[in-house]
Amino acid sequence: MDTKKIKVGILFGGRSAEHEVSLQSAKNVAEAIDKDKYDVALIGIDKTGRWLLPNQSQYLLNSSNPRLIQLNSQGEESVALVPQSGGALSDLREGGTHSSIGVVFPILHGPFGEDGTVQGLLKLAGVPFVGAGVLGSSVGMDKDVMKRLLRDAGLPIGSFMVFKQNDHLDFAAIAEEIGLPCFVKPANLGSSVGVHKVTDQASFEQACADAFSYDPKILVEEFIDGREVECAVLGNQNPKASVVGEIVPTHDFYSYDAKYIDEQGAALEIPADIPAETSEQIRDLAVRTFQTLECEGLGRVDCFLKKDGSVVVNEINTIPGFTQISMYPRLWEASGVSYSELINQLIELAIERFEHEEKLKTSF
Repeated sequence: MDTKKIKVGILFGGRSAEHEVSLQSAKNVAEAIDKDKYDVALIGIDKTGRWLLPNQSQYLLNSSNPRLIQLNSQGEESVALVPQSGGALSDLREGGTHSSIGVVFPILHGPFGEDGTVQGLLKLAGVPFVGAGVLGSSVGMDKDVMKRLLRDAGLPIGSFMVFKQNDHLDFAAIAEEIGLPCFVKPANLGSSVGVHKVTDQASFEQACADAFSYDPKILVEEFIDGREVECAVLGNQNPKASVVGEIVPTHDFYSYDAKYIDEQGAALEIPADIPAETSEQIRDLAVRTFQTLECEGLGRVDCFLKKDGSVVVNEINTIPGFTQISMYPRLWEASGVSYSELINQLIELAIERFEHEEKLKTSF
């Protein structure tokens, strides 16, 4: 029997406002992965975009403090992944290559990691990777494109408007169409970074300025008075849905701090206390959202359950958080899939997709 371990490259950090969230997620995955089955190579990306092989025994500083956590870049090796490398990392300082990575687990939240850019590089390099491909990642990241695709597929979504930096922002007209309060957010970011709840013109102007500082395109979304429910999806061609969980924020809304900093920032009710038929409706919507957006591997679909019992899809997260208080792994744990087994299944799905794509014709 072949007992050779698969070398898994955990790719984390990145040029994103969600850099620190990624560090926390990577730490959790590295600790939970089955060491009898996989060898781990930690590949950190600093905030300038450099790929590093940090000290594998101390790759994080202040790892127990989510406010101060950072990538340890002392004594690092600067590396690169190039097209047709088959997963071999090139050493940029000494020359030569490191042993090949068998599969990459990108734990990169936000731009330059969750938006299809890294996924395209990994495809060119010829290495399997966990999660959605280029298209699913791109549309999952861009909330404007995502919502238009969901709307065209007949899935229920809330009202929204899209603006670019040079657009005229008429607060009175926007408030009349969307209503107040409303939410302003960057189109291409996650983890509630740059998201603001708006109640008047002053807060609207401040929110737009902040959102535009992260992205050249922003969304204004209607406030939906409903319970925040989430469902995890796992699979490639035949995805399955987890139990449904509910977020009960103690903050004004499910902010960045509530998600990653303040352990008391929200109560996670898993499974959610909702009727069985409502749960099935949400699980069905989650799978349909996942498939509509051409996602693979994993995704967390966020919805609102309104007081009249109707469900509205808010968004999908194609690389959801994997921290200790993150919803995605906890939903699967409640569905009978342990954290370690979840990682194992995600890696197997990545290899399965890669092997399928390798059999596709490239000439005729």
